[in-house]
Amino acid sequence: MFDTICQLIPHDPDYPNRTWVLDTLTRVMNGHLYDILPYDFHDERSSAGDYIPLRKRRPSVRYPLCRVVVEDSVSLLFSEGHFPTIDCPDRVMQGSLATIIRGSGVNLVMTEAATRGSVGSVAILMRVLNGRIFFQVMDSMYLTPTWNPKEPDTLLGITERYKVSGGQLSSNGYTVSDPNADYWFQRSWDNDSETWFVPCLIGEGYPLIMDVVRTVCHGLGFVPIVWIRNLPGYSSTGDSNDGACTFRAAIETQIEIDYQLSQAGRGLKYSSDPTLLLKEPIGSDTDIIKGAGNALIVGEKGDARLLEIGGTAAAAVVDYVRTLRELALESIHGNRSSPERFTTAQSGRALELMNQGLLWLADNLRITYGEVALLSLARMIVRASSRYTLRAPQGDLPPMDATCALSLKWPRWYPMSAADRQLDATTLSTLMTSGLISRASAMRAIADTYDIDNVTTELEQCAAEQDEGS
Repeated sequence: MFDTICQLIPHDPDYPNRTWVLDTLTRVMNGHLYDILPYDFHDERSSAGDYIPLRKRRPSVRYPLCRVVVEDSVSLLFSEGHFPTIDCPDRVMQGSLATIIRGSGVNLVMTEAATRGSVGSVAILMRVLNGRIFFQVMDSMYLTPTWNPKEPDTLLGITERYKVSGGQLSSNGYTVSDPNADYWFQRSWDNDSETWFVPCLIGEGYPLIMDVVRTVCHGLGFVPIVWIRNLPGYSSTGDSNDGACTFRAAIETQIEIDYQLSQAGRGLKYSSDPTLLLKEPIGSDTDIIKGAGNALIVGEKGDARLLEIGGTAAAAVVDYVRTLRELALESIHGNRSSPERFTTAQSGRALELMNQGLLWLADNLRITYGEVALLSLARMIVRASSRYTLRAPQGDLPPMDATCALSLKWPRWYPMSAADRQLDATTLSTLMTSGLISRASAMRAIADTYDIDNVTTELEQCAAEQDEGS
């Protein structure tokens, strides 16, 4: 069924094939896959009286299974209680990075990037405006990266190119020759500038004319974009610039669930108003009005009955859909646990074992969106501090050392119960007493649990309070 629907989605030959594939997967993610179908589910006959097959109808019930799995996995990555902290030997630099990350909303940016990038890839653009850092998530559908052949993980440039109507250009301040025509819009990024080009009519081709008004020279010395491949494995588009799609294996099953539930709903609606069958002869001058309060008068040999259906089919559909859901979640490592099974409070370790499949998915996403993407953003901030004076609410920040090693500290998957915290505190106290770890190491071990932003500051405050008490 998925392939049948995909055949109806326009495939523009002016774009590479990966653009069409990413467009299709994005429709699934955003719930717009069925918008291309011409009829509603309750439409059984066309205006010409022809029967409309189910494959041309939009389901009346839609279960966003793919998006649910994506949102569940992303919540384990960058929600408020799961966002990692950046660690480095220089505590002043660590504090500056933490301030910039909070001020620029990196938490929200990474959440959006991991959600939109679930189709295969995504990009994050960094801008420095008046000393402040801003980030923008960009769909990779119309982006083409160029990599350094001697350093395959380093970008030489990125080009954005897509079609836009003349009316849209006019509303954005462009002067166009034909508002009813379509134009190519293009801009590119390299190590020194963000270059905009004057939109050209489709078919005119090259050479492009640079838009000197909108072109900006950022002078950072690197391409201010992080390119993120979603998951390791087979590319969702067949292009090496894209990773594997998070939910591709469950799309066909989601479509089957939608149509099965729509058919079940159709049967329940029919059961509440079944078809009336009349066997002639019926009484003369009889107006047929259906309803419990209206009686039909038929002749001696006449008959009237309702064509009712049993309710076992609806129950069978529900069981079938439940099985399909289990199979789909298993195929994409979704959360298959049910809240009804929880009778008492569970420890964090018990929840990890129960949701092991989802944790495996989130663990893989930690590599691409955390160890690769988030650390790349942090390194770009560090490099930008040597070119511009970065600002924070408390004042200007000092330049940061680009040679300083950065790493991420991830919190626990699930919050600890009171018993877990008590055991953890006892263990750390024993280790400190025996001299196996320092007080600073113990503090870092519980920093995420007790929301401690700066370990050094917390240790100083603890020492000051102990001096006052003594």
